[in-house]
Amino acid sequence: MARKTCIVISGPTAAGKTALSLRLAEYFNTEIISADSRQCYRDLNIGVAKPDPADLQRIKHYFINSHSIHEDVNAGIFESYALQAVSAIFEKHDIAFLVGGTGLYIQAFCKGLDNITQVTPSIREEIRQQYAVNGLPWLKAMVEKHDPLFFAKGEMQNPQRMMRALEVRISSGKSILEFHSPATKQRDFSIIQTGIELPRKEIYERINHRVDEMMEKGLLTEVETLFPFRHLNALQTVGYTELFTFLEGKCTIEKAVTDIKKNTRHYAKRQITWFKRDPNIQWFAPAEADRLIHLIKKVTE
Repeated sequence: MARKTCIVISGPTAAGKTALSLRLAEYFNTEIISADSRQCYRDLNIGVAKPDPADLQRIKHYFINSHSIHEDVNAGIFESYALQAVSAIFEKHDIAFLVGGTGLYIQAFCKGLDNITQVTPSIREEIRQQYAVNGLPWLKAMVEKHDPLFFAKGEMQNPQRMMRALEVRISSGKSILEFHSPATKQRDFSIIQTGIELPRKEIYERINHRVDEMMEKGLLTEVETLFPFRHLNALQTVGYTELFTFLEGKCTIEKAVTDIKKNTRHYAKRQITWFKRDPNIQWFAPAEADRLIHLIKKVTE
């Protein structure tokens, strides 16, 4: 083999990426880097759909249970972490897998990120003060007004990223997405980008079923233990914020669960929009493991 190769498997939540990646990693006897901005947090479990403990024991994963909820993680941190992880994998194996649905993290790994313009401190402070007073609805409205590009493709459950996008837009006059390097950084290994897709109706049905399963597994109990930390950026996450609202007495449990399903479907829609704009992604159904194995063998042998 001429070069080491990292196979990227992307796609929306509930599409079947985890099950497929476990099968492929076992087949090729290698390891997996997660590209999920929430599975890295040790205290988040049921609500972020981590692989089962037995699967984590069987196949080594990177960027799962790697950080505390008190740490802020971003695309730049992930890029550095993932490059170190893939180097560690390549010391033992010729193939690595990077799997997840956080589009900006995958883009950082595959293409690198440009240095973003310096933000005026007064602008940053003003945005944070306004957010503290007016909350998430104000922040969403401001991002939609000033940076519709990010609003359409960003993660709207993440206030930290939304504030970052807003401060960059106001400081520079450009969308934060315009700073993502059009010239791909050169990596010393090959990257093959693949994506997992299903009909949107099936994705939505899977999401609804998964949320019901999460509640049966004890998601509410998990969220109760995290309630004192609900202000942390790590916990501004679909599946958690809705149940925090219930625990604050602001809605019924039925409304909270309905909102989790709705917000997760909206998130999946944004993920699909993000990944579909990348012409480098080769698309597969989750049941097409054999076809994907054939592709990997073809490009690596």
